[in-house]
Amino acid sequence: MDGAGSPSCLHLRLMGEFRLVYGTEAVDLCPNAQRLLAFVGLRTCVSRTVLAGTLWPNATEAHARGSLRSALCKLPRGERAPVTCCSDTVSLTESVTVDARVLASTALRVVQSAGARGSEPVPAVLYGDGELLPGWEDDWVLFERERLRQLRLHALEVLAHGLAREGRHALALKTALTSVRTEPLRESAHRAVVAAHLAEGNMREAVRHYVAFWRLLDEELGVPPSALFARQLQSGAAGRHARSPVVTGAAARFRTAAPPRSSSASCE
Repeated sequence: MDGAGSPSCLHLRLMGEFRLVYGTEAVDLCPNAQRLLAFVGLRTCVSRTVLAGTLWPNATEAHARGSLRSALCKLPRGERAPVTCCSDTVSLTESVTVDARVLASTALRVVQSAGARGSEPVPAVLYGDGELLPGWEDDWVLFERERLRQLRLHALEVLAHGLAREGRHALALKTALTSVRTEPLRESAHRAVVAAHLAEGNMREAVRHYVAFWRLLDEELGVPPSALFARQLQSGAAGRHARSPVVTGAAARFRTAAPPRSSSASCE
């Protein structure tokens, strides 16, 4: 049997543009075959009933099953076959690697380990920019896209905090900022950035990032950061730089109700 690194392995790429690659050669598939393979690739094993009903939700059962048979016939066969079919199920063959599944399993492993990695290398798959099948608007794609996005964001934040605790400050900051870039209004991502600055003793950077996020929230949503975020920075100030004039002034401002720049207006 060919190993994962064998040139004859099939690679299914769902993060970004759909691609099925056999070794170094791209395999062309019609749209229905792409949708079928993408769904099976995300689930690994699916009943024919679920597969037909999900991919052709507006068709009659007979028509949906006919469309499923037609799409299956258009998939490669032999050593390039990406799926195996039984009487009631369609399964992904063992030789197929799916980038979305690699991302999900890696992210889940990071979350479950609470970011503790020791000397292990940082998983590069978490830093990718692509989203799941952009432009595809099927309900099942929208659900899986959001599931993967949330799982990746949580993994980045957990990993950033873990790296900061280990003293790997540059990687912690890179990881946290990747989460911020993905979702600029996500407070937990910004808290990970501030935690990385505090771990390295860069109080001025931590304060500056906090204030910048406060202004962004005020401009976009008209709300301040949470009390949890303020306490995180105040705790860092008290523990490391309690006498710093920058921190003292910032802490006094954080204790007030007014944000640094208010966009709200009174009703008349």
